[in-house]
Amino acid sequence: MTTQAALWTLAGAALVVAALAAWGEHRRQRRRNLDEVGWMPWNFIQVMAGLVLLIAAALALKAG
Repeated sequence: MTTQAALWTLAGAALVVAALAAWGEHRRQRRRNLDEVGWMPWNFIQVMAGLVLLIAAALALKAG
């Protein structure tokens, strides 16, 4: 596996994580019991996954 392929794979995985975090935050905002806040920092996870996605994609484009 080349470096470029590994970076694209990382970018794809980060995209999946960001999408799952967005779905988790959507579910948290629509919860029925307002006292059950939850402990997972979905916004932070989504932002970090987006950052990894951008960096990996930029490096993959540069490597190609």
